[in-house]
Amino acid sequence: MSDPILIAQHGNTECFLRPDKANRHGLITGATGTGKTITLQTMAEGFSRIGVPVFMADVKGDLTGLSQVGALGSKLAKVLTERALPAPEFAAFPTTLWDVFGEQGHPVRATVSDLGPLLLGRMLNLNETQAGVLQLVFKIADDDGLLLLDMKDLRAMCQLVGDNASQFTTEYGNISAASIGAIQRGLMQIEAQGGNQFFGEPMLNIADFLQTDANGHGMINILAADKLMNAPRLYATFLLWLLSELFENLPEVGDLDQPKIVFFFDEAHLLFADAPKVLIERIELVVRLVRSKGVGVFFVTQNPLDIPDSVLAQLGNRVQHALRAFTPRDQKAVKSAADTMRPNPDLDIGAAITELAVGEALVSFLDEKGRPGITQRVYVLPPASQIGPITPEQRKALMADSIVAGVYEKTLDRESAFEKIKGRTAARLDAAASSTGASSAATRDTEPRSSGRARAPAEAHNDSAAAAQASGGLLDSLGSIFGGGVRRTRTSAGEQLIRSAASSVGREVGRQIIRGVLGGIFGGKR
Repeated sequence: MSDPILIAQHGNTECFLRPDKANRHGLITGATGTGKTITLQTMAEGFSRIGVPVFMADVKGDLTGLSQVGALGSKLAKVLTERALPAPEFAAFPTTLWDVFGEQGHPVRATVSDLGPLLLGRMLNLNETQAGVLQLVFKIADDDGLLLLDMKDLRAMCQLVGDNASQFTTEYGNISAASIGAIQRGLMQIEAQGGNQFFGEPMLNIADFLQTDANGHGMINILAADKLMNAPRLYATFLLWLLSELFENLPEVGDLDQPKIVFFFDEAHLLFADAPKVLIERIELVVRLVRSKGVGVFFVTQNPLDIPDSVLAQLGNRVQHALRAFTPRDQKAVKSAADTMRPNPDLDIGAAITELAVGEALVSFLDEKGRPGITQRVYVLPPASQIGPITPEQRKALMADSIVAGVYEKTLDRESAFEKIKGRTAARLDAAASSTGASSAATRDTEPRSSGRARAPAEAHNDSAAAAQASGGLLDSLGSIFGGGVRRTRTSAGEQLIRSAASSVGREVGRQIIRGVLGGIFGGKR
């Protein structure tokens, strides 16, 4: 079994995180500026040393220092002296940088089909009815063999279903145009936030997170999330998708001496804010069952009340930084945190939570029997790597030397729903053009001919003259009835009526042709 990881201490009191209990998950809470980032960095280093890969979101942009060797500055030296802490053995750790937008790290992508209607509906902020219609869109695409890979596939599929809703109602249920419109508007908002860069191929291979370097140190995967935080629903949905991918792809292994990977979910309150009940149940299920896949999950948030009780009950390892009791909600959070940690007869936990200094915490880790340890008031050890962000030059060099350099940078666009719908449209247009040409040729072939031979010019002239005489006689007769007998040169009422009828017929035929063409562009008949 791997040696326990020393996370914090105060004098002779030491708090060790046991690797064989890390898959029982954990919670790191504390107000802004109380030291949560340092705790994340120290924990990540400890797991990496024993060969456990780590994934963490860099919300503030200062976790990339893990890739560089730390240094003993005057400020750190002063803190170590005041708290009687040993100086760390400064070192750098293997790091891979990721970025949904592909700017500060290697691109991370998922396909629309892989994300699924539940998570996508959450990302689009759909209500229950709209989410149901989105599920029907996915179902129709599956039944019709249409791959939903990127954003344009989903938009084309929504257009197809919306334009042909009446054809799908009997088999799939009612599909309202309002719901299709809401989905399309949501997709436009996601595109405006840059979310369309997240959808596509090549999709992330989750095995690329489970790497170690030549020294056996676990790879620390850092997601650049400072820009991603501007789209909080995309951020929360993306991290939940990653967790689901780990759950679905990793084999069942039970309890291991150390986890296969540890997943830090920073700003966890975004995951649960206004989340529907079905999503909360999904998260609870994944958190409860992913333990048996050898995955440890640590939620990081400012307030323990941000985590639903059903999920909070699954988090055995606790690190509580300072909370401020300025409001009734803050006071409730302090009491909740104090009541859920194992009591210490020598410590007033409720009072201590509001008195903790920066970098100081109340810690309760699981013991060898899986029981919560007695809560201790201790100082989190400083990290051995650099505290703070790296330079753009260091980031560029890190990406160039990465084990996945060049793997995800070039996008793929294979045939999927958009291309197939476009192909069907082209085929329908060609068929319509061929049908129109054939009808014109048939009309010319059925024109009457005189005894099957060419008509002489004299005969044609005589026929024209006779027709003119007959027409003139009729008009002259009508003219004489209404006074005059003078032949008018302007169009008569009868001719206007005939022309108006012909024009109406022509317009209606034209409208039908146009509807047929537009319907073919977005699906037509299945």
